[in-house]
Amino acid sequence: MCNYCGCRDFPLIGRLSQEHWEIGETAGALRRAIGESRYGDAGALLDELLAQLLPHTATEESGLFAELREEGSLAEEVDRLCAEHDEIHGVFGGIDRADPDWPAVLEAIGKLHRHIDHEEHGLFPASIIMLPISAWDRITPEQPVAG
Repeated sequence: MCNYCGCRDFPLIGRLSQEHWEIGETAGALRRAIGESRYGDAGALLDELLAQLLPHTATEESGLFAELREEGSLAEEVDRLCAEHDEIHGVFGGIDRADPDWPAVLEAIGKLHRHIDHEEHGLFPASIIMLPISAWDRITPEQPVAG
């Protein structure tokens, strides 16, 4: 994960980065379960991974990605990342539980790791530069007031 640019200081990026870490941990556990032929565990971990991925990618696409697409300079990159979301979701969500294609899952885990790396070290830092403060105001939820 990125530690050098300060983009995690933006609440949404910090949240998405934390989710990336959690997703990476689950994907790693899934890869190990498959490698050790613990397919019952692998099925449960696949469900957990999907439960983490679906809301995460929805947040990216409806918030940060929507603002970047509207800003324009990174629109093609956002479209490419959204297509990767669809591809990864399609593999994980389309696994036949009666006869799982574990090699396809392992390949998708590799794509997922590369995808996360690209967001963390490319898109997130670039978004800090490209988006105006007004965009961040729209996509960063207000913090509840303690009281």
